[in-house]
Amino acid sequence: MSRTLTAPGVRLSGPSRAWTVLRPAASRLGTALLVLLCTATVVFFLVRLSGDPVKVMLPPDATAQQEAVLRHSLGLDRPLLTQYLDYLWGLPRFDFGNSLFYNQPVRAVLADRIPATLLLAAGALVVTLVIALPAGTIAAMRRGKAADRGVITAVLIGQSTPAFWVGILLILVFAVGLHALPASGYGTFAHLVLPSVTLAVYSVAVVARLLRSSLIDVLGSDHIRTARARGLGPVRTVLRHGLRNASLPVVTVVGLEIGSLLGGAILTEQVFSWPGVGQLTVQAIANRDFPLVQGTVLLFAATFVVVNLLVDLSYGLLDPRVRNSR
Repeated sequence: MSRTLTAPGVRLSGPSRAWTVLRPAASRLGTALLVLLCTATVVFFLVRLSGDPVKVMLPPDATAQQEAVLRHSLGLDRPLLTQYLDYLWGLPRFDFGNSLFYNQPVRAVLADRIPATLLLAAGALVVTLVIALPAGTIAAMRRGKAADRGVITAVLIGQSTPAFWVGILLILVFAVGLHALPASGYGTFAHLVLPSVTLAVYSVAVVARLLRSSLIDVLGSDHIRTARARGLGPVRTVLRHGLRNASLPVVTVVGLEIGSLLGGAILTEQVFSWPGVGQLTVQAIANRDFPLVQGTVLLFAATFVVVNLLVDLSYGLLDPRVRNSR
């Protein structure tokens, strides 16, 4: 038999207590599914405003009968509501339909391209963390000095520079000028360097700036002054007490940047001819490949949603105050 409510606080045990613990996660999961449903709906109807894929697939001199036959074979002559309901019915089974251009299931086409995009995003994330965390920490510790001004200047340049322009500049310098790295391609570590740096420039600027601001606020708090009064050095104070307390906003932004790295890979993959989902998305839009466009957009949306959900649930591990407030 489960225990009843006890004074002075309200305590639950058994299924009621389990549901109290799991309810925030269930609520966030429900919100995530609703966002994905809305995204799938919007992209389904918007992509059909781009034109008729039959016009792209057939030569200009094709007859109206040939167009009607192809449109019927692709199922595009069915009522729009029927197509929409069939599309929604397949989503729980990860069935996004068949690509009009590749003539195979969309999930198979995506499976071939996802590893390349994940590799590029992982490389950019490593570059982001390796550069942004030390830069933001040093800027906060040397506030108002030359190191801080240098970091702020680099951050402003990084946030103001388009990724495709950075990619072209890196190609001109390291591939054309120095012949040190390949300008395009895929398969080796050398091919990964320039695209990863290009994709990471904006993320480095965002994370470094936010970490600097968060650390400056934390370093002015009472517990930091107490740690210094006890004789703890500035470096040990920042590493032991400062970074963890400043980590919540940084973790949030890093989580958002992971999704941005995947979405931002569209331009970077085009510049470096990287065979990932970003390049595939551009090709699908040009070919008016409705199922493939829907699959790629939903994949990017799902990545954002899942990463944000994991970041939200990780707050309790990083800050006990957040866990206890739930």
